[in-house]
Amino acid sequence: MADTARARRLAKRIAQIVASGLEHEVKDPRLAMVTITDARVTPDLRDATVYYTVFGDTAEQAATAAALASATGVLRSRVGQHTGVRFTPTLTFVADTVPDQARHLDELLAKAKEADAEVARIASGARHAGDPDPYRDTEDDEDDTDGADAEAGADADVRRGPQNG
Repeated sequence: MADTARARRLAKRIAQIVASGLEHEVKDPRLAMVTITDARVTPDLRDATVYYTVFGDTAEQAATAAALASATGVLRSRVGQHTGVRFTPTLTFVADTVPDQARHLDELLAKAKEADAEVARIASGARHAGDPDPYRDTEDDEDDTDGADAEAGADADVRRGPQNG
């Protein structure tokens, strides 16, 4: 079994070779708006999955998928020539869903920001339902502070015990 570092290096090289091949060698107009985003190679270096994105609607994406399927043999030959590995990996093209997921997350974050702004707007004019500090009683505070100091002093005397004198 090959090490994973070699598989990552080969995947990176395959992505470069495929992107260059799409730009210079394959002359299909359906592949004009294709971007190779990533490539993954199995640990045995036999199969490579190439991820791509397409700018356009679903019809253009379907046409691009068909064009990539027809260009797979040419691109695999190019990968074999430029990598120098004993067995040229098979190429599988998969549409990358990361841009769609990122767009969806951006929409969710915008909705959350709007909801936060609405809550902040509502809370700006809000008041407490009762007193600002319901546990504080100003009349009893004066009496408790004197009694609390006297009790604290008495407790300290009890803890010290009798003094030898």
